[in-house]
Amino acid sequence: MFGFGPATKVYVATEATDMRKGFDGLYGLVRDELGNDPLSGHVFLFANKTRTRVKILFWDGSGLWVCAKRLEKGRFHWPEAKGQASVSMRQEELTMLLSGIDLKQAKSRRGWLPKQSAA
Repeated sequence: MFGFGPATKVYVATEATDMRKGFDGLYGLVRDELGNDPLSGHVFLFANKTRTRVKILFWDGSGLWVCAKRLEKGRFHWPEAKGQASVSMRQEELTMLLSGIDLKQAKSRRGWLPKQSAA
């Protein structure tokens, strides 16, 4: 993937996104719906309603990247957020999410993942 720096944050849009959106559409979502600066150098992740497709918007300092992934089987395990337009996650969690790992089922080792609360 990309070589994100340690200060790079990952923001996940909690609502479904129209996957026909490209550079300008995703830029507008980050700015207007998520309330962030698309040119901040942070990573913004979007998914369709069925969670079978994702897009990433990322500014590398010279231009915007839009990357897409489509799963052939299964769904991405999306984080839940009540009443929030986006949630943040660590880069390690992004890698796991894009690999198809359910973060709720992952066990924390040496503080790598946040501890899951028993509900």
